[in-house]
Amino acid sequence: MVLKISGRGQVPPFLVMDVLRAASEREIQGDHVLHMEIGQPSLGVPKGVAEAVARELESGDPMGYTLAQGLPALCRRIAAHTRKTYGVDVPMEHVFCTMGSSSAFLMAFLTAFAPGDRVGLAAPGYPAYRHILKAVGVEAVLLPVGADSRFQPTPEMIDSLRPGLDGLIVASPSNPTGSMLPPEALRELAEYCHDNGIRLISDEIYHGITYGMTAATATAFSSSAVVINSFSKYYCMTGWRLGWMVLPEDMIRAVECLAQNLFISPPTISQIAAVRVFDHLDELDAVVKGYACNRDILVHGLADIGIDRVAPPDGAFYVYADISHLGLDSRELCHRMLNETGIAVAPGWDFDPVDGGRSVRFSYSGSTATVVTAIERLRDWLPRLRV
Repeated sequence: MVLKISGRGQVPPFLVMDVLRAASEREIQGDHVLHMEIGQPSLGVPKGVAEAVARELESGDPMGYTLAQGLPALCRRIAAHTRKTYGVDVPMEHVFCTMGSSSAFLMAFLTAFAPGDRVGLAAPGYPAYRHILKAVGVEAVLLPVGADSRFQPTPEMIDSLRPGLDGLIVASPSNPTGSMLPPEALRELAEYCHDNGIRLISDEIYHGITYGMTAATATAFSSSAVVINSFSKYYCMTGWRLGWMVLPEDMIRAVECLAQNLFISPPTISQIAAVRVFDHLDELDAVVKGYACNRDILVHGLADIGIDRVAPPDGAFYVYADISHLGLDSRELCHRMLNETGIAVAPGWDFDPVDGGRSVRFSYSGSTATVVTAIERLRDWLPRLRV
């Protein structure tokens, strides 16, 4: 007997995780691997946060469910942070805590879009956007972006589409490029979407990790936009699996009902830690200064060895580099780079299913020593690379 299997799970793999697995296998064999494939901080939460969590655990108090929306204390802290950072007043009722940003995207897509709807997103862009959209029956419409638009979508791109869009996902800073929308450009996109009945989903999970350019929030420019953020990146809480949304009025109850049934509530211990992490932003800003140093070393080092066509790394902790002049597809180049140099990077196919063979993504979220050593290894290896 052959049993039916739903096609919803037939989505492409997240290739960077395949690279991580291959890199881990090499480490098990005793090789020294430089991890530049994964986008996560190499440091943990500030010491004061860890101590507060330890005290909470030692108290013996029950660690039960929270509200589906999350701890009221955390929702208040997020609302206060939004007010202080962006000058935008957000009622705490519009803040919704989630099990990482991944569950936030799932619930936002399920709430905002119906099967068959069309949602635009930049290519290159984060692969899980289009994979989650496919799993819920929504069409992902790729918007090819490049240096002419600073790797970000524009109202003109959307206006030219026939048929039009039901939604648009923007990320500023972006993964994989690190490019950002200046505040006025985000305002223009947000107002265009609102005026044309397009639901804007603004991925702001790399806010806090920027280099000279101001990050703006879509909440400041649109009452219909959905903002998604995370404690994984700037806050160094990747494994704690906690994110949040700022929701428009018309989506609050629907998201709450989905969360109650799909997830019940976010992890309580993670929420307790997140309340405390807002007391340690100075320490987190110091971590960002380390990323800035790594970025400069990597960009200048790559240019010095002939990899000088990169997306503008305005924020996040990635360099998305054009490697087409090396004569190898990005997947093959990444495979050989790992096997021959011990450097793990992500192939562009993860982020651009049409033109991803031309680029790779370097993450510089690790130590400065990792970045320096990687450049040294590449400097030695590239002249010996045979196509």
